[in-house]
This record gives sequence, C-alpha cells and structure tokens, in this order.
Amino acid sequence: MNKSEFDLLTLIYKNKKTRLEDLSKVTRTPLARITQIVEKLKDDGILSESRKKEISISEKGELRLEPYRVRKMLIIAAGFGSRLVPVTLNTPKPLIRVNGTRIIDTILDTSLAAGIEDITIVRGYLSEQFDQLLYKYPNLKFVYNPYFNEANNISSLYISSSQVDAENMYIAEADLLISNPSIIEKYQWSSNYLGVPVKRTDDWCFTVSSDKDSKIQSLSVGGYDCYHMFGISFWAKTDVEKLYEDVRKAWLLPGGKEKYWDQVPLDIFKDDFSVSVRKCSFSDIAEIDTFRELQDIDHSYCY
Repeated sequence: MNKSEFDLLTLIYKNKKTRLEDLSKVTRTPLARITQIVEKLKDDGILSESRKKEISISEKGELRLEPYRVRKMLIIAAGFGSRLVPVTLNTPKPLIRVNGTRIIDTILDTSLAAGIEDITIVRGYLSEQFDQLLYKYPNLKFVYNPYFNEANNISSLYISSSQVDAENMYIAEADLLISNPSIIEKYQWSSNYLGVPVKRTDDWCFTVSSDKDSKIQSLSVGGYDCYHMFGISFWAKTDVEKLYEDVRKAWLLPGGKEKYWDQVPLDIFKDDFSVSVRKCSFSDIAEIDTFRELQDIDHSYCY
C-alpha cells in the first residue's frame, strides 16, 4: 500500500460510504486520479461499490489497515505546572477543570473514541490524585516517575521505556485541551508531530524540508515561517523501539536529565528518525500555559 491509497482508505473508513466525486472534492485530487486508485483497490477486494455508486471499505480493506492501527496512548503527566500557580498548588495541572471538564479528559475521551483502549499515564507530582480517573476510566494504567522533581520530561520517557511495550502509539502531554476529536485518529501512516503553520512564534517550533513532504528538519524555541509545535505525536512501532533506546542514551549524557524528550528524536539523535508534521489549527487544540490564560478561557477562575 502506498501513501495515496492509505489516505483514501482511511478517509473512506471514516465516512463509511461516499462517492467518487466527494472523494475528489475532499482530497482536492482530480476525479480521474481518484477513479484510478479506487478501481485498483476494488480489483484487490479492498473497496466495494454499491448500485448507488457509493464506495465503502471491505473487511479485507480493514485488515489491510491493521498494521497502521494505533495501539497505545502514552500520556506524560508528571510535572508540577508552576506557571499555573495557585491552582496547581493542590491539583496536578492535567486534573484542572476548564469549563467543567478536566483537561486530561479531553485526551482520554478522544483516544477511546478512536478505539485506543491501551492508555498509560506517567504521573509524579501529587500522583495519588490521578486515581480519581479510574472511576470514569477503569482500564487506565499508571507509571510512576520518581524523577519528576529533579529532571525534565525526558525522565517520563526514560521510565516508560522499561515499563511500556513498544507499539504503534501516540505520546501526548497531559495539559493539552483538545477541541477537535479528529486529531486523534485510529490509523497513522508514519511518525509525526502535530503542528500549526505560522509566520512567527516564540514557542517551540519546527522547520520542515518542504511543504510537500513536511519532514521535520530542526527544532527550536521561536522561529519564522515554521510550525508551532503541539505535544501530541505518533510513533510507528519501529520508531518507538529506537526512541526508547535513544532516550536511555540521552539520559546518560552530560546534562541529559535537563532535556525535553522531544529533543531526543528531533535534535540529539535526529539522524535516527524521519518525522513529519501533521497539520492542525489553533482551533483544534490549545495549551494553557499560565494562570492568566486559564482565566481568559474559564472566567470562574477570575476571583
């Protein structure tokens, strides 16, 4: 299967039944090219077409997608959240409620909706408070990070590397507020990070090789004509295996414990990986960094 076929299959899977003309419009691909791909997949028994000319994915097609299915979600939730003081003095940042909903619930709900039931949370600060999640999400797994107060978030991946098996997985920061559930998808083609194209940002960002392949070339704090980085990424199983190995190497380097885990695949050992940007928008997801930003979103904190 090539990337064009994968994109078309996953689109048809999400829409259940669709027509050639609709596929052409949504993908902005000439109808002749869409027809060519669909006919090939029909010949292979992967797609079927009804008398009403509706295209749907067959059981064989769903089996063809299985190698690309996301099996796990690893959520990093060990930190203190110092910029959200005073609310984080007694509550871990992911458990803060925004307009009545805990921040981490938006990640958990979208993961489960995508069929990802193997979810592990790496906890540290006020770790016992995460037990409350089990009332709503009884199948959650927890990993305790004993280094949360003395090392950066590379420590969460370091601990996870010996406790969470390598599979196709998402790795997500627990303090992200998801508004668009579709950014967590059931199937992924290759390793990628969420990013929003911007003219300028003072935050963490990527530069890419070209708009066509969107391969990440560099990672920095602040940049121009780049992608604003959001901390949700997908990793193919083989890349997870390399990531775990490289995180353990980076942990032992001078200053390694002060690194962010993202620096391992995108900077320190970037030659070991080929990672692309998966485009999203600021309306899909938000990171609440400061207490002022929390007050702007939820006025109940304006006291």
